[in-house]
Amino acid sequence: MQIQINSDRHIQADERLAEFVRDTLNGKLNRFADHLTRIEVHLSDENSSTKHDGNDKRCLLEARFEGQDPVAVTEHAATVGQAITGATEKLQRKLSTLVGKLRDKHSRLGAADFVEPDEVS
Repeated sequence: MQIQINSDRHIQADERLAEFVRDTLNGKLNRFADHLTRIEVHLSDENSSTKHDGNDKRCLLEARFEGQDPVAVTEHAATVGQAITGATEKLQRKLSTLVGKLRDKHSRLGAADFVEPDEVS
């Protein structure tokens, strides 16, 4: 699974942030790793650096799940870390739903070629 990190000019994307993003995504999405080809991470500060109040940090995650349209989620939070964590949890739930729907579809069709990723707690 390839992880691509993009940020606007108001968020300093250093190696420490990149490691946090990778650790968070790998920790929560590990069970989908065999089916995800790429995850794009877009970080931005919507009010720029002049305003420091509110939930103005945004994390948009776009996951490329093999054979499916891209799946995207967005989270707004007070800090970049909170936005990343919240978006990752949303993406985990969304991918779980997608896998469940695919499993149900294939079981109704009698196809056994799609196997749900192993559960990892």
